[in-house]
This record gives sequence, C-alpha cells and structure tokens, in this order.
Amino acid sequence: MRPHVSLGQHSQAGDHAQNQDFHGAILPEGHARLSKGIALAIADGISSSAVSQLASQTAVRSFLDDYYATSEAWSVRRAAQGIIGATNSWLHAQTQRGEGRFDADRGYVCTFTALILKGRDFHLFHVGDARVFRLHAHALEQLTEDHRLRLSAAEEYLARALGANASVEIDYHSWEAVPQEVYLLATDGAYTHFTAADVHAALARHSDDLDAVARDLVELARTRGSTDDATVLVLRIETLEEDALPLPQRRREGLALPPPLQAGMLFEGFRVLRALQVTARSHIHLAVDEASGQQLVLKTPATDLRENAAYLDGFVLEEWVARRVHSPHVIRPWMGERARHSLFVAMEYIEGPTLAQWMADHPRPALEPVRTLIEQLGAGLQALHHREMLHQDLRPENVMIDADGTVKLIDLASAHVAGLAEGLPTGSPAAAPGSLQYMAPEYLLGKGGSPRADLFALAAITYQMLCGRLPYGLDAARIRTPKDLRKLHYAPVRLYRPELPAWLDQVLEKALQPDAALRQEAVSEFIHDLRHPDTRFASTQRQPFIERDPLLFWKCTTALSSLLAIGLLVLRAIGH
Repeated sequence: MRPHVSLGQHSQAGDHAQNQDFHGAILPEGHARLSKGIALAIADGISSSAVSQLASQTAVRSFLDDYYATSEAWSVRRAAQGIIGATNSWLHAQTQRGEGRFDADRGYVCTFTALILKGRDFHLFHVGDARVFRLHAHALEQLTEDHRLRLSAAEEYLARALGANASVEIDYHSWEAVPQEVYLLATDGAYTHFTAADVHAALARHSDDLDAVARDLVELARTRGSTDDATVLVLRIETLEEDALPLPQRRREGLALPPPLQAGMLFEGFRVLRALQVTARSHIHLAVDEASGQQLVLKTPATDLRENAAYLDGFVLEEWVARRVHSPHVIRPWMGERARHSLFVAMEYIEGPTLAQWMADHPRPALEPVRTLIEQLGAGLQALHHREMLHQDLRPENVMIDADGTVKLIDLASAHVAGLAEGLPTGSPAAAPGSLQYMAPEYLLGKGGSPRADLFALAAITYQMLCGRLPYGLDAARIRTPKDLRKLHYAPVRLYRPELPAWLDQVLEKALQPDAALRQEAVSEFIHDLRHPDTRFASTQRQPFIERDPLLFWKCTTALSSLLAIGLLVLRAIGH
C-alpha cells in the first residue's frame, strides 16, 4: 500500500500587481511515487526586488523538475540538498550579473521550503521564513525555524535565503508520518493572520475540498489586514504503507552491482545486443528496451572499481546531469520509469563517428566545416553552462556526430555541478578527471574550473581539427607551478596551414591563453569570433612576418641559411 494523500493549494497577490510567492506540488503515481515520493514546495520572493518573483518560480520549478530526475541510487536528503544547492548557485550567479551585484535587495533572492513524503517518512528542507506547521487539536506546531535577523522591534531582515550568497545552509529534518495528520506550508503573508482554530473551522466547512480550505485561509488573512502575498498549501495524510517497504532505490548501497553483461542477455528489461566498449572506467553495451523497442547504451561499473564508493557515487551523476539539460547537442538519458534493482546508467544510442574518427578522415579540413561542428559543440557546452555546470572532460572521443550531422556531447560523468560538488568527490572542479591533453592549465594548478576551462578545451580541439596537433604539444600537461605557464608558447596554425586567414590565429591564441582571465569571457564569444572576427583580429598590419605568411618566412629562412652555408664554404676554399 503506497501513501495516499489529499492536497489543497491557493495563492493571492498582496497590495501590488505581481505575486512574488510561488508554489507547486507533484503527486506522481506508479514507480515514481514508490522511488521518489510526494513533493511540495513553496517560495517567497523579497518585495524590494523586481526579479525575485522569477527567483521563487525558478526555485520551485527547478526543485520539482530536478528532484524526480535524480538518480534512484541517491537518498532523498542527498538529492534534495544537491538540487537546492545547485539552484542557489544559479540564482546567485544571475544576481551577480544584474543590479543585485551592487544591492542584494534587488537580486534573484527568495525563501524556499520543501516537504517530501516517501514511504512512511517526511523530509523537510528549509531556507528563509516560510513555515511548515503540523495541525493539532488546539495548536499549530511550527516545524521550521524563521531565518530572520531582528535588529529592533521595527527592523528585521532575512538571515538566510536562496540566491543571497554563493553557498547556502539548508535546514533538514526527518520524521515518521501518521495517518490523518494535517500539514500546512505557508508564507508570512498568510500564517501571521490565522490560528489552529481557523484551520479546523475551514476543514469542517470543506472536509473534501482542501483547495477551498487553502483559499479560505488566504482570504481570512486578507480580511484581517494582510497586505503581503499570501500562499497556503494543505496536506492531509489519508493512508500510509502498512510496512516500510524494502525500496532498493532508497540509497545507492541498496542497488545491487550488475552482473557482467553478455550479448543476448535480458537485464532490467533490456535485451543486450553487443559490447561497444570496455574500459577501466565503465563497461558499455548496446541494448534494446523490450517495452519500447528503443535502442540504448547501457553503462555498468568497471569490475575493478566496484568497491570504490566515490567512483560509484560519481557513476550515477551522468544520467542526472543529462536529465537537467535539454539541448539537441547533449546526449539524452533513457526516460523510462521501471523500478531498478541494479546500478547502471541508460543513455540514448547515437549512431555515427566520434569527432576523433572524423578528424582522422579529414586531416586537412576547410575552415567552414570546422566552424559548423565547433558551433554545435559550443551550443552543447553553453546548455551546460546555463545550468551552472561544467563538462570538464571535453575531448574528441567524447563528441559524437550522428547520421544527420548533429554534434552531441557525451560522457557527462566528469561534470561539475555548482552546489553539488561537496557531495560528489569525483565532481569536484579542483580535481577534474579530464584528459591532460585538453585540460585547462588552471586545473593542473589546483584552482578549479570555470566556463573558460571548457572554452580552453574547445579551442584546443578547434586547433587540432585544423592542423592535426595540439597547440602546446605535451607541454601543457607538465604544468605544476604558475612559473610553468610562461613556458607555454602558442605555435600559429598558419605555420602548418598558411592558406588559413591570419585573424584565425589571433582568435585561437586568445582562447588558448594559459591565464584564464585573458581568454574570451564565454564560449559564445569565441564562437562569434570564429564566425564574425572583430576588426582587431582581421588587421594584419602589426603581425609578425612569420604569422602573416609562415610558408614564405620559412622559405626565406631556408634560402638565407643556404646562402650563408655556401658563403662559408667559399671563404674556406679561398683561405686554402
């Protein structure tokens, strides 16, 4: 028997045009309710900010969308706190890009509270001053703490909120639910104006319509003088599981390690067709979903790493990252809802070559096809960056080109998610597990990454596509100290491809600067420069001769060397 609940919701704007509260709930059926439970969320934007309503919308929608997209191997606490942390990082980043950079009261800031019922257990996550109450016969038991700083009887401020700082402290509580209990989630525009008696009276009037109960409480707050936005969610537990069912999805350790996959084998509802790749990191097989007929790629943990807890934690990250990003240039996960009993990752099957294979088939490509591929690859990176995520392992082997010519980023297992890194050691930007040949120098100095680190890798791939070699050879992989950065010397592409335009080297050299601060600010700027070079890049007046015409430079150098050698021989002959 799965939990059965009744839910009511209502929200109303205060004495202004826009309601800065936002709320939502998901009561899924079937496997999603069993594996993830029921989720409610409420957020309240700060009145001083014109964009805080966007913050509250984003906080609630991101939480409800992303929570059900997290790996079933994660606990409720880990999944929810990771999502809230990631959302906080995104909101804070938007604040720093707008007016809130100089005045936090005008930023993307909001309170946030979520309540999850999974099995027989409630899980509460809270930041700010919205409240969760448990209804008793004569009282409302407040289950949250108001994060407010009181300066005087007339002056107080939020001490904690989403988007206010780069990191956020999240209150967490868990307890066992009881049938027929009633819970309320409310913003301060509502809860300061009703009592337990008011809630009981509304329940008596509308016992079978909790939406009407929530509406009555909001309207009561308005009649009693509330001028602020008011939101109320009412949750009643009708029935619960008779027993705490042994859910294998409750935590990663509860999922069995899969057996070695073999062609023809039936595994978790998939028919294994053949092995695609077996590496030290994972075993990859092509399979078909028996229910839908869709071909998919199954990844299972490498045999030698099955006892490595940090590796297994990071293993499930790839599918979750893919569920958070919606781009035609990023690999998509399997969206099935079957219960899982084993630890595996299922992703779409992309038929086509890797970029590494394309480069082998096109050793001296023209600039235009390279730009076309790099623009698509850049779009995939931007989709990650917009969600405050980094790929961190960009290399030709991790890029696929499908039959329609669409470029797709694959292998998201090394991705860094802002706000989530503390819980996933393998996702930490300071210890990026990417390939040394394409890794930005700041990683090797232990500084962690940024979107400009992914830009460095993208530019290195662009360089390699054009001339078949890396811009710094193996020297970039030897960086250990800041002094080593000065040893990196950019070799112009036109040294190997003199027919390419002169401005191209200036665009690439900027993106490949050892110092991240000197690169383009974003992938989009690099892509724009490749397609529409700035006039400063197009100018060749001050370019060294070797960069303007490297072939002629070396011909002249060779000719002068030959003449010098002949002259020395003549002088030696005369001397004799």
